[in-house]
Amino acid sequence: MTQRVLEALDSIRPYLQSDGGDIIFVGITNDLQVKVQLKGACDGCPMSMQTLKGGVEMVVKQKVPEILEVIAV
Repeated sequence: MTQRVLEALDSIRPYLQSDGGDIIFVGITNDLQVKVQLKGACDGCPMSMQTLKGGVEMVVKQKVPEILEVIAV
């Protein structure tokens, strides 16, 4: 499961990097939440939660349906 999450994050990473940001995989919790850390321009951006939920979480859930949520730490 971790490998599939990493592949999902890698697929969205170029879009984040094109805006000066990045995303780092932190881990998967026992209750199937993916923890990530937003970096660069994404860290503290007012739109970061929309990007996280509407972009990152959507892609991760499509590729790894077992995942329930993506959260920033």
